[in-house]
Amino acid sequence: MTHDHDLVLRPTAAQTAAALDPPAGRHGGDLVVETLAGLGASTVFGLPGQHALGMFDALRRSSLRYVGLRMENNAGFAADAYGRITGEAAPLLLSTGPGALMSLAALQEAAAASAPVLAIGSQVPVAGLGGGRHGYLHELRDQQASFRDVVKSVHTVRTQSQIPSALAAAWKSALTAPHGPVWVEIPQDVLLAETTLPVVTAMDATPDEIVPRPELTAVAADLLAKAARPAIIAGGGVVRSDASGKLLALAERINAPVVTTFGGKGAFPWTHPLSLQSWLEDRHTTDFLEDADVLLVVGSGLGELSSNYHTFAPRGRIIQIEADAGKLESNHPALGIHADARLALQALLETVDERPDDTAPARVRTVLAKVADRIAAQDLGLEQRVVAAVRKALPNRAPSFWDMTILSYWAWSAFDARHPNTMHSAQGAGGLGYAFPAALGAAAADPGHPVLAVSGDGGAMYSLAELATAQQYGLDVTWLIVDDGGYGILREYMTDAFGEPAAGATELSRPDFVALAESFGVPAALTTPDTLAEDLSTALATPGPSVVVLPALLRMFEPTHL
Repeated sequence: MTHDHDLVLRPTAAQTAAALDPPAGRHGGDLVVETLAGLGASTVFGLPGQHALGMFDALRRSSLRYVGLRMENNAGFAADAYGRITGEAAPLLLSTGPGALMSLAALQEAAAASAPVLAIGSQVPVAGLGGGRHGYLHELRDQQASFRDVVKSVHTVRTQSQIPSALAAAWKSALTAPHGPVWVEIPQDVLLAETTLPVVTAMDATPDEIVPRPELTAVAADLLAKAARPAIIAGGGVVRSDASGKLLALAERINAPVVTTFGGKGAFPWTHPLSLQSWLEDRHTTDFLEDADVLLVVGSGLGELSSNYHTFAPRGRIIQIEADAGKLESNHPALGIHADARLALQALLETVDERPDDTAPARVRTVLAKVADRIAAQDLGLEQRVVAAVRKALPNRAPSFWDMTILSYWAWSAFDARHPNTMHSAQGAGGLGYAFPAALGAAAADPGHPVLAVSGDGGAMYSLAELATAQQYGLDVTWLIVDDGGYGILREYMTDAFGEPAAGATELSRPDFVALAESFGVPAALTTPDTLAEDLSTALATPGPSVVVLPALLRMFEPTHL
């Protein structure tokens, strides 16, 4: 009698012959790139370094496409964006010590935003592992320790035969919800030593599904169907799990207004009668959500930005669906359902009864009108014109990537993303320099659409070297730089808190961005708020990289959480 677990895939005669006589001239680095190809990777990002040269040499014998950036953190941002756009784990090849450590801020953003990144770093030779001080170049006492608090999982290789299994385990970890970055490190001598192991073929690293418990979704469906004033907060988990269609169907079935978090932009149609849009930093929206007798939170931990800086105090029952178990009930008591957003929403759709309510659209219109009146009273016409100009110029399905700058803070609340998985920002970890290198990663992932990057002048100076990358690979990215002479949002924060910014802390000397871009061979233009839509449209419609510089001093709308 044969059982399923007794079945083994037997190699063909050709596979057996190839395994017994592998090609000459291969080393440990070949096992890395062969495994990546076997897992389904097609593009890798990174920056070479002395200990990692075995991996980069192997790329010459591989079908993998390599996109090399000029700094490791920017390569990490590019891999992050590739993962967000494709849903695949983007390999990121790094060297030991300084090269590895330079990627940490990017990996923190990937972790906060649930972007799958497979970071593969080299290590000192095997003899140097274990904390001894041998004096190897780039040596750290415990390189893993620097990554363990940032990434989902850490994997160490000590022999060549461990490479395929370690990479497969890391790949599975990165793509199991919630997605995230993982870290694999391989010693230099393991990468460089000649190998007689067979060529790696297809690898099975199917991610685990996080399925909701049926008794919990049954209770949730009953609560939602019987609610008097249900509402929904849709977070980034809805976008990452491709659950926007199921969210729309559920909202319409129970007539529940929906607000999207800044990480969930595009998860729900902006102009839908049930759409509260994304005005989470607004007391009118906060009041409305607090008044809900049943609040469904999908794919969000209700963190600082999603709770109006923790001023949100719900009075009703919360149902929280979240793939990251650590976020369940971390900020508010709830019926916590540990599950992938798509699977949980499907379970609710299969069980929830229809809930008629013809008052919901009118209540939504009332809230949006109050928000509009509040903004209109603050003399912010310039800011609204700039947001509208960007929206007018950007094709509906073109991805956009936003740095931590005042225009991005506006976009979180006021920008209509129009489609899921098209608007991305660094609001997960909140570091500077994200937008342009991330946009390069998105352009490598999907060359069929132009990509927009938006930075302030301060954030732009983190990424200027990547103009060379954009030009070298001909990546179709338009970079909008809003030049206000400094760190504009920090200038506002310090002025509001202390009366004035610290001397020299927020004001910046900066280059002529137009001339600088042109020195890299990248076309650039100076624009104004009145010509922004036209100039941006022209740049986006022209293949290849381009820069548009907007000198403008933008202001934020008044906060409501203070």
